[in-house]
Amino acid sequence: MEANLKNKLAGFDYYQSPAKINLLLKVLSQRGDGYHELQTVFRFLDFHDLVGFRINTDSENIRLLYQHREIDPQTDLIFRAAKALQDRSGCSMGADIDLIKKIPIGGGLGGGSSNAATTLIALNALWDTRLSREELQSLALHLGADVPVFIFGQTAFAEGVGERFTPLKVRPCGYLVVTPRSGVATKSVFSDPQLTRNSKPIKIADFSSFEGQNDLETTVCRLFPEVRRALDFLRAYGPACLSGSGSSVFCRLEEGRDARAVLDALPDGFSGFVARGLDRHPLWGLTPD
Repeated sequence: MEANLKNKLAGFDYYQSPAKINLLLKVLSQRGDGYHELQTVFRFLDFHDLVGFRINTDSENIRLLYQHREIDPQTDLIFRAAKALQDRSGCSMGADIDLIKKIPIGGGLGGGSSNAATTLIALNALWDTRLSREELQSLALHLGADVPVFIFGQTAFAEGVGERFTPLKVRPCGYLVVTPRSGVATKSVFSDPQLTRNSKPIKIADFSSFEGQNDLETTVCRLFPEVRRALDFLRAYGPACLSGSGSSVFCRLEEGRDARAVLDALPDGFSGFVARGLDRHPLWGLTPD
């Protein structure tokens, strides 16, 4: 909070960057380029990072100031998103960028992808580059498979590598999310020879019958036993699911459930939080359609 206040006083504007969960994840096949054909359902949560921006007039000056120190931007997804928007639009402005992190890293909650999308959405408005939602989604796909859905901005049934979206209505509810201390290496999951890659596709109308299925779960639990422990713990309180490739797991909060008591009972090495599902991204109105 102190860092947030200092940066606000220094002229930063902060934008929410929400977490996501996967209510379904089916792996249909592996493509010739090594990527996988998927079907998944993305839902945003009201649990978020904050990405802050202070605009300057120098196009060569995009600086990352996380934790009040400059870092190497070469592999940073936020920096790459800002540069991609700059290159696509021909914008002559730059920005100082700060990040206040809450979403667990390596937890399958889309934190890095969400940060990149929030960067595209916010700078598109602050730099007045006026790219449409569709144009931003196309730009986002080159940054990572999960980035476009945060631009799409709605609960979505996704296909392909996760870039073709259909809006989906799901019932309002809250979720209890638990994350082991150790993260999951997504690449090791998708490259595992024992991973199921031949799930039968479903129709959107059938989603509710398959909600909670995640074809990555068996492989993730074999490679990362802490994820199995997290699922076993949470399943004592209700049906629990793996989000993305993990390591985070979640369950729907039923009416009357004392979430605080569950969080207080977390085993050592686990963290958790409670969040509501969002039908739309917090920055929905910033992107021109």
